[in-house]
Amino acid sequence: MIPIQVTFALASWVAKGLQDGTFERVGGVIRDVASKKIVTWLRDSNSVDNAAISAKGFSDLNQRLDGIENHIGSIGQNLQFSQSILQVSTAASILNLGVSVMGFAVISQRLNEIENQLKQAEELLNKINRKIDMSFYANFRAAIELAINAFTMTKNENRRSSALQAINRFLEAEHIYKDYTINELSQKSQIIDKYILTLSLAYIAEARCYLELEEHETAIRRFQEGAKVIRLLINQYVEIMLTSNPAAYLHPQFKGQIDLCRLTKIYRWINANLDENAVFDMLRENIFKLAQNNNEWLSSLPSSIVDRNEIRWGLFGGNPTPLTGRFEKEVFTRLPQVFAVMESMIETNNRFESYQTEIQAISKLGISFHEWLQLKPSTEQKPEGAELMFIIPSQPLELPV
Repeated sequence: MIPIQVTFALASWVAKGLQDGTFERVGGVIRDVASKKIVTWLRDSNSVDNAAISAKGFSDLNQRLDGIENHIGSIGQNLQFSQSILQVSTAASILNLGVSVMGFAVISQRLNEIENQLKQAEELLNKINRKIDMSFYANFRAAIELAINAFTMTKNENRRSSALQAINRFLEAEHIYKDYTINELSQKSQIIDKYILTLSLAYIAEARCYLELEEHETAIRRFQEGAKVIRLLINQYVEIMLTSNPAAYLHPQFKGQIDLCRLTKIYRWINANLDENAVFDMLRENIFKLAQNNNEWLSSLPSSIVDRNEIRWGLFGGNPTPLTGRFEKEVFTRLPQVFAVMESMIETNNRFESYQTEIQAISKLGISFHEWLQLKPSTEQKPEGAELMFIIPSQPLELPV
């Protein structure tokens, strides 16, 4: 018997640990803060529903994830759950909570969403004479179709041969989108996040091929190598988006939207040793600088926040000046959305990093990837509207970091 429990209800002892800070959710796992042992895996139970992310952003997914937490209390749990219990809805991600539900069809749908967002950005990029090459997305989609075909073949040698061809194409995509991301980081452009997400999907698609072939060790290694690259790139992205004066996110205008707690979570992802007091001390002088004169900060803002070419010409000319106030107004309109994107990218990083724990777990538990895919509650009926499934090992599982 596999020493795990699968359920649609969050165990009360896990919820208590999340409430008192003994446990933490990192991506798709809940783990003990002190020992880092895994106590629960989260799995999206409706992968098709969760695949639909609005091309305009992540708001729709946020609403569905909010519903998850509201629903938990209605399936037999007596505790009063708040959004802080799982903190799934605080930052949407283009990645599912588990690699087991990141199949090729889901990857393809995610890719289409990113491609549509890039097409929307083309108009602005054309204004500043920046061209983006969309042709590689067609190549990426072709590689996904090749992988799907490979794993519908009945003869093992044909499956393996076609899968290896797909892997080679995914490797090519990784190199291309890594280079694209580095270039956009140097430009501090508005499409950095799109390329990082595309690169993440390329790594996942490659690893998924190895998992379908039951090559667990190779899949783990590729996730580990990909995680180093993804974290480095997202770290650089977040530092750009924090701007030269991160205290701007604590502007009185954002009261009730962004607080010190949310900002501290961003900083703690960069440096786990920081707490709210340390972050406030870092920002103390910047808060006063911003209050005295924000023109220097406004002039230093990267295009990834607002590109001056986006602002219409006014009475006093084209590029915004303190006289027009247009640029400043647009900046402060966008900052809450920019902050949410930073949180989303960090959530994406955490989910990507947690994927390897799934594969390490199935190796330790002595089951195949396909057996792991089939896990579901043996007697429990799925409650209507339940979107999460919880996989709980009989003992907290210690896995290599």
